[in-house]
Order: sequence, then C-alpha cells, then structure tokens
Amino acid sequence: MAREKPEAAAEAEATPELSYREQLEFLNPIAQPLASRKLTRKLLKCIRKATKHKQIRRGVKEVQKFINKGEKGITVLAGDTLPIDVYCHIPIMCEDRSLPYAYVPSKTDLGTAAGSKRPTCVILIKPHEEYQEAYDECLEEVSALPLPL
Repeated sequence: MAREKPEAAAEAEATPELSYREQLEFLNPIAQPLASRKLTRKLLKCIRKATKHKQIRRGVKEVQKFINKGEKGITVLAGDTLPIDVYCHIPIMCEDRSLPYAYVPSKTDLGTAAGSKRPTCVILIKPHEEYQEAYDECLEEVSALPLPL
C-alpha cells in the first residue's frame, strides 16, 4: 500500500495540470521558436531518457558554463520564465555557437521531465548512444524551426 502511493503521485506529477493551449497564455514575448505540442512531447521524452543516463545540464548557470566550454546538444528553454532577463542571453549564445534551441511552454513540465520537483528554465540535452534515435529526431525537428529575426 505505502509503495503504491508515491508511484501514483509521481504519475499525477508527470501529467501537466494545464493543457498545451492553456500554457500558451503565459508565454514570454521572446519565446521563439516555440516547439509544437508534438515536438514538446518528444523533447520532454528525450529529456527523461537523457536524465536516466545523466546526460543533461540543468539551470541557467550550468548550461551557460557548458555552452561557453563548447559542449554540443539541444538547448530547451521554458517559455513562461519571468523575469526574462534571467535567461534572455542563452538563445544568443546558442546562435553564436550554432546550437539548436527551442522553447517549450512550461518550466514546471521541463523540471518534472528532468526528474526534479523544482521548475527549470533551461536544459541542455547531450547526445548519447542509448537514446540516439530519439535525440536525432528531436535535433532534426528543432533545427527545422524558423529562428526569430
């Protein structure tokens, strides 16, 4: 009995409280390119797989440090982070280093996918052979998104 309750709570946390459409109301003006509903699901799934193999960088400070060091991967940003000054320099850093990046609507979903109880505004997914197929699919779709002007 006691073991079933935490699993049920974890599953309840994994499902978003707001729908994709409802989350779009809380987006920042800089949240471009925004991942579609389908791509958002793929990115969150890829983050979950990467977390199992410890192949993610989480948080502005850590992601910024490893982008500066030249680490490759897909940068996923939360579109509902306020104030935007906290992470508005990350997309510019990604563009300078030719790293693909995309925004997802919710920092809560991003944190949950990374296995954290806390919301997260930036995650860098590193490539790994265990989930290479899912990573390549996400990389292709994120690279195809139009960059903001």
